[in-house]
Formats: sequence, structure tokens, C-alpha cells
Amino acid sequence: MNSNLSWIVLLSPLISAAAITLFTHRSRPRSSFVSIAAVLGSFVCSCLIFTQPSVSVPESTWIDFGGVFNVPFGFVLDKLSKTMLVLVSGIGSLIHIYSLGYMRDDEGKSRYFAALSLFMFAMLGIVLSNNFVMLFIFWELVGFTSYVLIGHWFYRDAPADAAKKAFITTRIGDFGFMIGILMIWAATGSVVFAEIARRLSSLMTHPAFLTVTALLIFCGAVGKSAQFPLHVWLPDAMEGPTPISALIHAATMVAAGVYMLVRVAFVIQTSHTALLIIAWIGIITAVMAALIATQQSDIKRILAYSTLSQLGYMVMAVGLASDEAAIFHLFTHAFFKALLFLAAGSVIVMLHHEQNIWKMGGLSRSLPITFFTFVAGALALIGCPPFSGFFSKDAILTLAYERNMPIFVVGLFTAFLTAFYVVRLLIIVSHGKVTNHPS
Repeated sequence: MNSNLSWIVLLSPLISAAAITLFTHRSRPRSSFVSIAAVLGSFVCSCLIFTQPSVSVPESTWIDFGGVFNVPFGFVLDKLSKTMLVLVSGIGSLIHIYSLGYMRDDEGKSRYFAALSLFMFAMLGIVLSNNFVMLFIFWELVGFTSYVLIGHWFYRDAPADAAKKAFITTRIGDFGFMIGILMIWAATGSVVFAEIARRLSSLMTHPAFLTVTALLIFCGAVGKSAQFPLHVWLPDAMEGPTPISALIHAATMVAAGVYMLVRVAFVIQTSHTALLIIAWIGIITAVMAALIATQQSDIKRILAYSTLSQLGYMVMAVGLASDEAAIFHLFTHAFFKALLFLAAGSVIVMLHHEQNIWKMGGLSRSLPITFFTFVAGALALIGCPPFSGFFSKDAILTLAYERNMPIFVVGLFTAFLTAFYVVRLLIIVSHGKVTNHPS
């Protein structure tokens, strides 16, 4: 049962992308209907999989070079992947539906929904993959489709440049990731996660080799999850349509790096040096992005740097050897950050695509419902009880307090910075006066 449902989850968006490209690309209403129906189908099947016990899914042989290099085509359906399936397809469904209104008059609406469906196929493939080769192929497809979506308005210079920047920057991290995969295969003779875990002793006998391998695997997450020093692409990705900003910055592309680190934690957690470097990269990214966010005047860039900061918290949790805390914050952040971006999109459309917060005064009166939803997301981002962000961020800070005091101090300072720039944003857009303040 789970096996059949997992195929439906994965293939529905792919069939949608093919149908739109081949048959409905001239009809924008039909294209959006096909795409939304496909992602809703994936979401329903993901929910059904989530309610059933974890089982092993039968594998089929895909690549076999005489026993030297074997790659099966198989899925992993444990608690982690089932949770991520619901998260990715659920948030994706909401963003698809929101896009109906946001992209209503866009000439490239059919192209947009075709790329959106292909993106969902690639992201769901990452979640389901049970080996490094499958994961890497879907990983690269996510990079390609994000390039297409960020550069949706390619006839403008800024989106085209932002798409190229995202594509090239993430390739740098992916090159390291690829070398790390090759090193794991050379040491263990397998690329399947379960088999690597059983043969890990061959890696543990060479600590230096193990550390280098773990850090090269981490390079993939540095690119996709925009960690320092490959963080530069994420703020510029705001040049794409706002629903894409919500999709990339919430539960999908940037979350792929954190998910991958948790999936291969059995490798990373065997190297204390690698864990320490990962934790410090995460907290450096968190505090750096929070400091930059305090100086921004573009509402989407503020939220983008906020995403960078929160991803830093998640990576820090991975470095502190707590997969549970990392995934918990990933899950809560996905929902409240998507809410913030979608609310910001409503404001931007109402103001005829104006994104300068100094020109958004009085929104609590002009858009009260949107404003209150924005406040709810903002309070979760700050970590105000009883909102979800309080529990997930508190879990990470408590972990840092117990395991690494310097990281805890920087993490706590970052939390205060987050509260500062979010409250600043709320005050300006709700009670501020519209000015010609320089951006």
C-alpha cells in the first residue's frame, strides 16, 4: 500500500508538468487546474502514508556494473521522510492555490505552473530517495527548477541575474557534495544509506578521511541551505514571484540541505570535528543574517535574511548532534515563514509591487486581515509563547546551553536581534507614515 502511494506522491507532479508542457500550455486556467490537482493528490497520499506504519519499500535494480557499482531505485519511508512528505506537499499545495490569484494576469502563467510542478517532483524525490545517487539527481533537478522559477520574469535584468547567481553559487556546494559521495562509495562500496550505516566501521578507522568526507557532504547543505559563505544567492532570489519566495524559503529548497544532513547523520555524527565546524558555520550564518536584516528596507529581503538566520539555527542544531531539534524548527519555520511571505505578497500586490517598508504605513487599517496573519507569523518568528517558534527555537537554545556555552551566547544574541528587526518591521508597516525615506 505504502509503495503504491509513494509512487503516486512522486509521479503526480511530474505528470502534471508534462501535461502542461505538451497539452495545456496555451490555456492558463487549465494549466493551473492540472498543477493544483496534482499537488493536492500528492498531499492526500502523503497524509495516508503518514498514518500508516513505517515499512521497507521493495527496491528495483537501476545501475549495476558487475557488482562494483550498484544503485537501486528505492524509497525510504521512515518517520523522517513521512513527516517531510506531508510538509513539502502541504506547503506546496497552499502556495499553488495562492498562486492562482497572485499570477492571475501573468502571461507566463502556464510556464510558471509547469515549472512549479517539476520543482515539487524534484523536492519529493529528494525526500523519498534511499541512496546518494538518486538524491543527488533530484538535488540537481531542484537546482535547475529553482533557476527557472527565480528567473520567471527573465526579460528583466534583475530576475535573470538572480537566477544565474543562485544556480552558479549552489553548484559550488554541489561539487563538494559530489566528491563527498564518491569518497563514501570508495570507503564503503555502497551509496545506499542503510548499507553505508552498516559498513561505517570502514570509515571510522580513518578519522581524518571521515572528517573530510563529512565536511564535503556538508558542502551540499551549505549551498542549498545558503550557509556562510555561500549565502549570497538567497536574498537576490527575492526577484522571483513572491509565491516562489515562499516556496523556496519555507519548506522546500532551503530545507533540503537540513533534511539531507539529518538523513545522513549517521556519517556526520561520527566526527566530532565536523560537528563542531557545522555548528559554528550555522551560528555564524544566523547572527550575520540577523545583523544584515536590521538594516534592510525591502520587506522581502528582510524575510529572506530572516530565513538565512533561522536556517543557521537548524544547522547549528545538526552540529550539536540533535536531529530532532533541527527538524522540529524546520517544521515550524516552514509554516510561519510561508505565512509571512504570502502575507507580504498580498501587501506588495495591493501597493502595485512596492516593497519598500517606508512606503507601507497604516496597513493595519487598510489590510486588517492580512496584517493580523502577518503578526501571527511574526510572533512565531520572534519565538513568542505560545506560538510554535517559541518551542522549536527554545529547544535549540536549550541544547546549545547544555553543550556549547559560546554558541548559546551568540544564539541568544541572535534571538534578540530577530525580535528587534521583526518589531521594527511591524511598527513601520502598521503605524508608520508613508515617506520618501531612502532605501
